[in-house]
Amino acid sequence: MPLGTWFRAGTSAAALVLGMAGTATAATVPASTPSTARAAVVTLRYDDSRAAGWESAIAAGVASWNANVSSVRLVEAAPGSAAEIVIVATTGWPQATLGPVRPGRQVRVELGSQAVDQGYNKTRIAAHELGHSLGLPDTKPGPCTQLMSGSSAGTACTNATPNAAERSRVQSTYASAVAALAAVDGRTLVDAP
Repeated sequence: MPLGTWFRAGTSAAALVLGMAGTATAATVPASTPSTARAAVVTLRYDDSRAAGWESAIAAGVASWNANVSSVRLVEAAPGSAAEIVIVATTGWPQATLGPVRPGRQVRVELGSQAVDQGYNKTRIAAHELGHSLGLPDTKPGPCTQLMSGSSAGTACTNATPNAAERSRVQSTYASAVAALAAVDGRTLVDAP
């Protein structure tokens, strides 16, 4: 087959895959990387404009997830634009919609001050609730080393980093554009002890 025909076929296949990914963005991969190693990075936007007092905890929670998984990237939504993860501050217990959220869909995270009043760490709370948005359920009871053990790890626990199993699950959930199109679970998980 002539080279031009191969090129057109490859371009059409790439357009089909990217078209199926919706608003997911493809990562830039060096030309020397084998084609089997190429993967789309799903970008999810979050809106924390209604989470006054939680800004630094949210930024640290987002940074933790972005440093530990490569198939999904959390970015702050531009003011007034749509976001997949809506984060609000409340007076109750932290809770979140169980994902995995996909581009163009929406989940809600409520960062409740009741947990902070009882001594729980704000950054751990934010990272934990973001974990729900990415499709991770609670693992209660559990040790402090499990981010998704939530309040069962106790108030002394400040770990805001997902462990290897949690990272692996999120990584595989968003590893391909097709996997990222899985439906949101939709249950709201309340993280009260």
